[in-house]
Amino acid sequence: MHFIYSLLLTGSLIQLSGTINTIEDYIASDLDYLVAFYKDIHQHPEISLQEERTAGILAGELKKVGYEVTEGVGGFGIVGMLNNGDGPLILYRTDMDALPMYEKTGLDYQSQEMIMYNGAEVGTMHSCGHDMHMATWLGTARAMASVKDQWSGTLMLIGQPAEEIGAGAKMMLNAGLYERFGVPDYGLGLHCNPTIKAGRIGISEGFTMANTETIDIAIKGIGAHGASPHMSIDPVVIASMIVMEIQTIVSRNIKPIEDAVITVGAIKGGTKHNIIPDEVTLQLTVRTYKEEVRLLIHKRLKEIARGTAIAAGLPEELMPEVIIPNDFTPANYNDPEFTSLFSDWARAAIGDENVVYAEPQMVGEDFACYGRTEHDVPTILYWLGTVTQEKIDQGELPGLHSPYYFPEPRESLRTGVTVNSRVLMQLLKNSGG
Repeated sequence: MHFIYSLLLTGSLIQLSGTINTIEDYIASDLDYLVAFYKDIHQHPEISLQEERTAGILAGELKKVGYEVTEGVGGFGIVGMLNNGDGPLILYRTDMDALPMYEKTGLDYQSQEMIMYNGAEVGTMHSCGHDMHMATWLGTARAMASVKDQWSGTLMLIGQPAEEIGAGAKMMLNAGLYERFGVPDYGLGLHCNPTIKAGRIGISEGFTMANTETIDIAIKGIGAHGASPHMSIDPVVIASMIVMEIQTIVSRNIKPIEDAVITVGAIKGGTKHNIIPDEVTLQLTVRTYKEEVRLLIHKRLKEIARGTAIAAGLPEELMPEVIIPNDFTPANYNDPEFTSLFSDWARAAIGDENVVYAEPQMVGEDFACYGRTEHDVPTILYWLGTVTQEKIDQGELPGLHSPYYFPEPRESLRTGVTVNSRVLMQLLKNSGG
């Protein structure tokens, strides 16, 4: 039985009265170092599957403070282990990759990195906050190493590649993460939030992020001259009808109390104004929480595509193909019992008013994979506030993946490292006994 559940049964909650000042003093003394680290990482972003420099720097930083580091675990993934006696094994992940886009923040440490991407030169940017994730992760690693005499157990710090393409967690798990380094008792991660004030965190229990799927529908037709539509079976019209019918899946097939999003993000077909093409492709993103809802959407997509094609008069050999990949990013689920204790410990660390409810979102995050193996590891992914009160008051709140988004470094770092360290200290002190 995971220790967290025995802790809930006993009602025991060990306080850090003798260690809180030591931890907080260390974090305060380390902030200049961490801010400088953050700015360097921000200036040198690397996109998914290209995180070589980033991974090397993180590995070197962990080695400096006594972690045993293994590199190349699933692409450029790294695993840092700090074994400190008997106790639980705790996983704490950061992601490392950036996005192929130009930065427009105007910061004096703005990224100037350029790459070739899809045949064109583009900028690169940490517009999803992974640079802050890494700096907070490093700060936590350093803080925990500085007070090894006050906890017992093992830390497994993961630097994960390729989160932005939903591949990195599975790459590391498929490379034998748990078989090689042990199955963790608990897993922890965070994500920057572009609307929560720096100095605060947001959290909720249960499903917090969605299953994320990309689905294609290949629609066949019979092409003809645009002036002779009677000689065609127009796939553009069929595609348009399918798009409209898809809207009824959520509104008429899914229970109103369930959550689902189906968005047609792209329609591709045709070459010229006066040519009716013989094929059109729809590209969809589908977001759900529950498996039965996900599978129902698959069923209805196939039925709608086929039914619309039959109504248009297409022969059997030209029926649409609904292409659903086996791999997808699973929904993130915050273990309720773990979340309750985490919230209590976070409030003790930064104050009741600074731990706020964060409503579930339909975005995706492959951190969920670490808790979705057969080992059923209790995990938490929480939101780290990153914006100033001034920006909130002025309504200047660019979202994640915006070329204008950046975290407020110092207060975001202080909060994230403090919460992480206090939570880890509680888990490791409680379990060490």
